[in-house]
Amino acid sequence: MDGVAHQLALGFLELLSPANAASLAVGLVVGMLVAVLPGLTLVMGVVLALPFTYGMGVTPAIVLLTAMYLSGTYGGAFTSILFRIPGEPLDVPLLWDGYPMARKGKPAQALGWTLVAALWGGIITAVSAVVLAVPFAKFALRFDAPEYFAVVAFGLSGVVALGGASMSKALVSLCIGLLLATVGVDDTYGAERFTFGVPILKDGVEYLTVMVGAYGLGEVLARMEQGFASPPMEGSGRIATRLPRWAEIWRLRATVARSSLVGLLCGIVPGAGATVGSFIAYGTEAQYGKKRDKLGTGIPEGILAPQVASTATVGGHMVPLLALGIPGSGATAVILGAFLLHGVQPGPQIFQTEARMVYTIFASMFASVVGMCLLGYFAIRPLVRVLALPEAVTSAFVALFCFVGAYSARNSTTDLWMIVIFGVVGYLFERHRFPVAPMVLGCILGPVAETSFMTSMIAYQNDWTVFFRRPISGVVMVLTILALAFPAFRALRQRARAKERVGTDAPSA
Repeated sequence: MDGVAHQLALGFLELLSPANAASLAVGLVVGMLVAVLPGLTLVMGVVLALPFTYGMGVTPAIVLLTAMYLSGTYGGAFTSILFRIPGEPLDVPLLWDGYPMARKGKPAQALGWTLVAALWGGIITAVSAVVLAVPFAKFALRFDAPEYFAVVAFGLSGVVALGGASMSKALVSLCIGLLLATVGVDDTYGAERFTFGVPILKDGVEYLTVMVGAYGLGEVLARMEQGFASPPMEGSGRIATRLPRWAEIWRLRATVARSSLVGLLCGIVPGAGATVGSFIAYGTEAQYGKKRDKLGTGIPEGILAPQVASTATVGGHMVPLLALGIPGSGATAVILGAFLLHGVQPGPQIFQTEARMVYTIFASMFASVVGMCLLGYFAIRPLVRVLALPEAVTSAFVALFCFVGAYSARNSTTDLWMIVIFGVVGYLFERHRFPVAPMVLGCILGPVAETSFMTSMIAYQNDWTVFFRRPISGVVMVLTILALAFPAFRALRQRARAKERVGTDAPSA
């Protein structure tokens, strides 16, 4: 543990360099703005920031994106509480009690409880990342190709299980992403696949164009179809934050503990994330909280639970990302993309080869927690004023950033057409309620899964049972099958209950 503390101290010193400090500050501010602006999502904001990291070193780039990710889980609380507009899906449970408290004439108290929750959830995030990442990495050093394939399959199955209301649509989205990942030259045998004689496709489909097109331009096209219907929001007079007293916070320690555990677990499990953690924490409070009967009327417990859990998931997501190279959410998938763009492959070896960078990222998480809380306390008014911008204006800037990011990837006009194609795909996905996250994760993790699978087949004479015979990979593969089977089983059970209900309600002859 002394070695970890020493490395973390060196990380804080490294964070004081101008490049890292500037990246941290910009990430915090931009993450807040993305969370507040209507029409933008946290994942979209991180995607749009990715092209601007090309000219940076890998450490400032990851510090920037991680700070955006962390502060974005908090910034949406302002619009949820003051205007009943959730900046992110994860902010929906927050407004169930935050907005009623504000309507009672206590917006300052509601914002104060949110700040306390974000501070505690952020501390849990930073501490859990430092404490759990190294044991995860030591455990992962025992992995061979079959274990890596099993872990990647489990990560993909988690996204499918939670990728949307329809299991079949999530599977279709995932398969499209995996198919896109096969375009180009095969790494194992050097054969061209699905290139159709187009030279630029030999290098494969850039996952950057898929992410930026589907998330960014696709959302712009969807809002254009709606005629940019969201009107500019007016300010709500005097906006301030009033922190609760220590005695009030201590009284709710059970809520804080439950929500911290829920957030951490939802962060570690691939595919769950901040939104799921926020809803589960609120549901847990509704079942086990002392004031569960008063939830929804504007009580502090209903604000603390979802905010603590959603912020705490960030650290949980960073653990499998750094230790295994497996992203657990859309935002960490983009951060994984940033690692790969700079030639760094996250995994158990990263703690030996890039220890300084890893602990600088950990130090930036501690600094981000303090920075986002200070920013939220002192900069609420200017942050909320950006709501006065018309939705058409913000969408125009999003489209501009999308095209700039696509062109800067390979300086090719072909990528501009590619981003238009995937923008249309993202728009069609949105219109027909297909989740985009499985497709993006498929594009990023597809090559990793293919390489691990082919290496396993070559090493074990094409014996596919090796994935089930080895202890670690066997357990993970069983978990993968259960993750895929559970939604189907739940749907069949609901159908059977519905039939029983119809039979019971039918009039007797």
